[in-house]
This record gives sequence, C-alpha cells and structure tokens, in this order.
Amino acid sequence: MTTDSPGTARDHDDRRDGRDETANERADRNWDELLQELRVMQTGTQILTGFLLAVAFQPRFTDMDAVQRDVYVVLVALAAVATILALAPVGLHRALFGSRRKPDLVRVAARIVKVDLVVIGALTIGVTTLIVDFTVGRTAGVVALVVSLILVIALWLALPQVLRRGRGQDGPSAAENT
Repeated sequence: MTTDSPGTARDHDDRRDGRDETANERADRNWDELLQELRVMQTGTQILTGFLLAVAFQPRFTDMDAVQRDVYVVLVALAAVATILALAPVGLHRALFGSRRKPDLVRVAARIVKVDLVVIGALTIGVTTLIVDFTVGRTAGVVALVVSLILVIALWLALPQVLRRGRGQDGPSAAENT
C-alpha cells in the first residue's frame, strides 16, 4: 500500500497501464468517459429519431410502399430502443447513487453502451437505406445498405481489432483496461 497523505491508506494499483489510481478513481474516470460517449450517442440518436418522427407527417409519407413502411416502423422501434439503452446507465446511476457500487455500474454501463452501439449502427444503416430507397430506388437502397453495413463493420469492429493487435493488446475489455 501507498499513502496519499499522512494517515490515509490507498489501495495499490496493480495494473500496468501507466496510471497510478485506485479502483474507485478508475471507476470514476471510466464513468466520466462513458458519460461522454453516451452524450455523443444520444445526440446522434436524437437527430435520427427526430428525422423519423418528422417523416410520418410529410405529405409524401403515403407514397411509401409496404417495404418502406415496414422498414420505417422497424427504425422507429430501433430509435426507441437506442434511446432507452442510452438512458439506462443514467437510471442505474441514480438507483445506485451513494451505494459504493460504481465499479459494478461502470461494468454494466459499458455493456449497455456496446449493445446501444449495435442498435445505433442498425438504426443508422436503416435510415440511410430508407432515404436512398425512397428517393432514388430499391437498387440504390440496397447498395446504400451494403455500403453502410461495410463502413460500420470496418470502422466500428475491424479498425479497433487492427489497432488492438498493433499494440499487442488482446487483454481486458476497454471498460476494464481504461
């Protein structure tokens, strides 16, 4: 053990990540980082949700075919799920506030954020597909779907794996290692 000040014991940091912080300090830092990520995700989700809600009140909404309307309804549901997931860590924090459970909160919230990223990825791909399908045509919509899917997979899944391997870091998850 080390001490911060006379008479104050401090847990030893056994991680080899270049930081000297206690488990509570790490949980506080990770919680702050998760909140920043949630803010970005929530803004994007709000924009997509606002777009989807506005579409239903446009005169050309009735011009959508059955496939487009089905995709639209699925996208509205995904937007609702993304919003609920983005707010879940805040609700958990409020429910657990003051109970000294922040490391548990950070671990669960990190998992929720990962699920929310999948939902937001699907939502973004779907909105892009719907817009292109409606404005240009079904073939272009399918192309938009494939290109969007490739971009999400490349940037959100493959690139982090490449970066992880580049540093030889296939160890703990981001929530455990940051």
